Parts: sequence; structure tokens; C-alpha cells
Amino acid sequence: MSVLKCSNVSFSFGNRTILEDASFVMQKGEHIGLIGLNGEGKSTFIKMITGELTPDNGKIEWAKRITTGYLDQYTNLTKGKTIREVLREAFDYMYNLEREMNELYEKMCDCTEEEMNQYMEDAGEIASELESSGFYSIDATIEEAANGLGLGDLGLDRDVTALSGGQRSKVLLTKLILQKPMILILDEPTNFLDEEQVNWLKNYLQNYENAFLLVSHDISFLNDVVNVIYHMEDGTLTRYTGNYDKYMEMYEIERRNQNIAYEKQQKEIKDLQEFINKNKARVATTDLAKSRQRRLDKMEIIDKAKEQIKPTFKFKECGASGKFVFSCENLVIGYNEPLSKPITLNIERGERVLFKGANGIGKSTLLKTLLNQIKPLSGTCKMDYNIHYGYFAQEEEYSKNTAHEEIWNQYPAMTNAEVRGALAACGLTKDKIESLMCVLSGGEAAKVRLCKIMLTECNTLVLDEPTNHLDVLAKEALKEALLQFKGTIVLVCHENDFYKDVVTRIEDCEKWTTKIL
Repeated sequence: MSVLKCSNVSFSFGNRTILEDASFVMQKGEHIGLIGLNGEGKSTFIKMITGELTPDNGKIEWAKRITTGYLDQYTNLTKGKTIREVLREAFDYMYNLEREMNELYEKMCDCTEEEMNQYMEDAGEIASELESSGFYSIDATIEEAANGLGLGDLGLDRDVTALSGGQRSKVLLTKLILQKPMILILDEPTNFLDEEQVNWLKNYLQNYENAFLLVSHDISFLNDVVNVIYHMEDGTLTRYTGNYDKYMEMYEIERRNQNIAYEKQQKEIKDLQEFINKNKARVATTDLAKSRQRRLDKMEIIDKAKEQIKPTFKFKECGASGKFVFSCENLVIGYNEPLSKPITLNIERGERVLFKGANGIGKSTLLKTLLNQIKPLSGTCKMDYNIHYGYFAQEEEYSKNTAHEEIWNQYPAMTNAEVRGALAACGLTKDKIESLMCVLSGGEAAKVRLCKIMLTECNTLVLDEPTNHLDVLAKEALKEALLQFKGTIVLVCHENDFYKDVVTRIEDCEKWTTKIL
């Protein structure tokens, strides 16, 4: 039984085709991974099936009486509410039932015997439904889910406006899970989760009885939770049964077969054309030549399999820094209150250090303190006088510039062609180079930010979750660039497959934190 069916769907944005005559089916209980390179339109497709956008052509049909829950990368939270209040919104329908039951009890104070019997019956049904739905243990349910995704450490009575973007994403994900919709739609849910929280979500999705649609570039995560892959490429959606590894196996076979068929057809076209050219002018063979020409005209041309364009990342290097790039003595980090115990730490020239630990314990704050963007609460933090660094922040507000302006404003000495060439090397197409930063996908915006770093000569890279939003090819290219970089690297990342070959030392930030884990 299908719970969602998209038939011959087309959608264009400006002069760019996102989908063309595409079809998609979600069967009951299927765990689907939606994959594709940055900018192919995965988030746009989700907005269409959730009703936020209307397709130009085609039909999108949901089964009747289906409830859906959608985790958007960029959903906002209501200002002034606590985490607990937001999570309780997942149970609004239960609170409405309780309110209705209490109103029935009030009516019983002044009613006829017949009305009393009806009120008692209705109230009893509601009470039974509330009990079976776990209404009387809501707070315990909220705390269990919140702790699983790391919100308990933040304090459930904390105002959501005080949270970072990653923490807000975790609140929304927790609320969605508590709502228990029939269909889950998740857009890059692991981006702001640490390894422990990713494992919690992985276990939850593995045991999820209903269907879900997941957009993710985390290959390991996809392999563990999905049983169907839809690949989005050049406006088409192609279905594959199995996890990501199975999809890759089938995809490569298809590409190989297509290229074999292409080469075979090209040879046939060449032979036919040569025969026609030789024989069309001779009276004895002109009919044969015309026959070959008709055959050539009717031939359905096979295209060569499209080569996926991999970005080229390369960091410019400059003269070496001193021996100790960063030196911390009894450093305590934080804003209004300490996030760490005293930290004594040295990072030497050429080291590749990973800061690892649960989200919310201050890894990003530590990086900003090392770079003197935040003052220590106490202790000292020294940065070498000869350091030239490139810094990739985990979160950055999108400007109102185009991608082209974003680069040119920072590097006005570059020519127009040089700016375009730099962005193109990072994997942005002509239309994306001219697009506003605020309309680019998360992965495309990350490529622009990386491009800015790569145009600066540096001997130290400080990268805070650089793989968030990047597609598979971009991650591979970034990993290769980091392996080639000869300077110092300070990295925060939760993807083991990415960092395991890059770093030479791992610092566990949980040993410094003041939070109870």
C-alpha cells in the first residue's frame, strides 16, 4: 500500500529545472533515503510533498488519514518559550482532550440525568484514551527523549532564544519524535548531533514501524537506517532497493552499461554515416544509402553517462608559524558562566588536532577563544604571533550578497573571471554563482565559505564542523585537501569516516567540561 505517490511531477525555479516528469512512491513501512549532490533540489522536493511549494505539473497524492512530521533545516522556534514548553507542544492534542474532559466534568454540575449519562460516557472515553496514550507520564517521556538527544544537559527550562542553531535543531527533532507521526520527513537530521546522539537516532529509526523519508549525506548513517534509495540527478528521481552501498553498486553497473551502449551506438552511427557518404551519389547503391539514412534518422540517441563534477579544494599555504601555535594555561572558557574546568593545552606547529565530545559542552566556544574572538573567563590563551589562519565557523548568518559578491567584496583585487573560476572550482555552477547566499542550499553556501578560506594564504586551519551539509563528493575533496595541507589543523567533526585519516591527535573535551554527562 502506498502512503505517498508523486506522478509526472515537474518544477522549475527561474530558468532552472529542478524536476522534470519525475515519479516517486513511498510504500507503507519503507525507510527511504533521498540523496543527490548539493543543489540538486532535495529540499525543494520535500517542500513540494509537504505542501509548501506547488509543482508546475503532475500530481502529489497522500493516502487518507496520514499524519506527517517534517524536520526542516531552517525552521524557527517561537521566541520566549522554554525547551520544555516547545516539547510539550508535541502533545497538544492530548492537552486539548484533557481540556474537553474537564469541561464535561463542569457541565455535570448542572444537567439532566440523561445529559449526565452522556457526559459520563464521553468523559470516560477521553480518560481511557489519555491513559492508553501515556498522557499521565508525558514529562517522563519528554525527559527520556530530550536526554537521548542531549537536551537534558542544556536544561529544559532554558529559553529557546538562547540556543545555538544546532541546539534549536535538536529541540525540533526531539519534538518531532515525541509527536510520533505516521510519516517522518527528516532533512539532514544528524548535522548538529554528536556521535552518541547520532547512535540514539539511528537506533530509533531502525526500530521505527512506520515509513520515513530521510535526506542525508552521512553514508554510514544511511547504510544503517534505510532500505530504499531515491537518487536525485538532473531533474529525475531514480529508485533503488537496498541501502546506500547497494545503490552505489547498482548505479555504477548502470553507468557502465550506459557507456558500453553509448560506445556501441557511436560506432554504429559512424559506420552508417560512412556508408551513406560513399553510396548516396552512386545510382546502383542510392536506395541502400537512403535506407541507412532512414535508419539513422529514427535512431534514439544514447547519451554518455554523466560525469559527476567533483569540487577541487586546495588551501594556499604561507610561511610556518612558531613552534607553539596555541598555548593555554589554566584556561576557563564560557560566556556568563564557565563551560570548562581549567584547561592546559599546547598545539604545536604541524599537528592535526580533533576536538571531540558531546554537543553543547563548548567545543565551538573553545575554538573562538583560541582565536581571541572570545575572552577567557580566567587563565591565559596565547596565539603565535606568526599565525595566519583560515576559520570555518559552524554557523554563519547568510548575507544578502550573491555568491559572486561574497568573494569579490573580500578580494576586490581579483578579476571577475578569477572570482568565477574560484567558485566554479568549488563546485558551483554559473546560476549558483549569481544566486543570493540566502537561497543557496546549505552545502552550496558551505562551498562559498570554504572558497573564501582557500583564497587566503594561511599556515593554520581552524574548522568547526565543516562537513555539515556537504555532499559526498565535496567531503571527499575536502578530505583530500586537508591531507595535502602541510600546516596545522584544528578540527571539530562528528564524522569518524571523515576525520580518522586526517587527524594525528584527539582531545576529548568531555574531560574538561563542567556539564554533567
